[in-house]
Amino acid sequence: MGALGPGDRLVWTVVALLALGTYALRLSFIQLYGTVEAFPPWVERALAYVPAAVMAALVFPALFALDGTVAGLVNARVLAGGLAAVVAWRTRSMLLTIVVGMGVLWLVTALSG
Repeated sequence: MGALGPGDRLVWTVVALLALGTYALRLSFIQLYGTVEAFPPWVERALAYVPAAVMAALVFPALFALDGTVAGLVNARVLAGGLAAVVAWRTRSMLLTIVVGMGVLWLVTALSG
């Protein structure tokens, strides 16, 4: 490998600065949480929605986006995810939820060709 050119140095400098900025931002919230005695009630109410928002941000793109495009409501993933959500809601069993979701996904995918 040869020496880094000016463009390569710029790219690595930007990557390093972004990494440091991300680390500083995350550390600031951890530090703030450790030093504040009590958050205002409106902050506490807002923080209660964080787990659901994170879960939705992780799950919905996997259900509704296939190969970088919006797949719509009619696809095997949406059906399997919907049935898995119902199983999770009714049984509160993580193992059963995963088994039903994957089983439905595999079955619908196999039947649809």
